[in-house]
Amino acid sequence: MGKRTHYTAEFKAKVAIAALKEQETLSELVHRFGVSAMTISKWKQEFLNGSSKVFEGARSAEKEDSEEEIQKLHATIGRLTVERDFLADACKRAGLKKK
Repeated sequence: MGKRTHYTAEFKAKVAIAALKEQETLSELVHRFGVSAMTISKWKQEFLNGSSKVFEGARSAEKEDSEEEIQKLHATIGRLTVERDFLADACKRAGLKKK
C-alpha cells in the first residue's frame, strides 16, 4: 500500500488558486504540482465552498480583539479607581485635602 502524503493548507490553497485562475489546463497543474486531477478538483471545490469564511473570520477576530481590549480597559479603570480612592483617603487623613 502506498504512503499517504499530507499537504499543508498553504499548498492546497496555492493549487486551488492556480486551478481557479484557469491559466493552465488540469493536466498541466497535475504535472506542475504532482497531485492528481481528482485531488486538485476537490481542493478547488473546498476552496470555493469555504471562501466566505475568510470574511467571517476577519469580523470574528476583530470582535474578539475588541472584547479582549474592553476587558483590559475595564480592569485598568477598576485599578485606577481603587488607587484614586486610596490616595484621596490618605490625603484626607494627612490633612492635605478638605472634606
